[in-house]
Amino acid sequence: MKVKQILTGVELVIADLEVELNGTLRSNHTLCALLTDGNQREVLIPLNTPDGRPIFMNPDNAIADTSSH
Repeated sequence: MKVKQILTGVELVIADLEVELNGTLRSNHTLCALLTDGNQREVLIPLNTPDGRPIFMNPDNAIADTSSH
């Protein structure tokens, strides 16, 4: 394994996310990367699935941050 790049401007946060699973609305604390996108908006990128399995940081999964933290 080798480090290709260290990202700067990324903050790790735990967010209380709400998701619909099998027709049921659920919420859970989720590890996320908080960063600013190309349009200077803060976005959250979940780093695990709703059931807790880790996933790669993927900008396609970004959620616009509508909270005021």
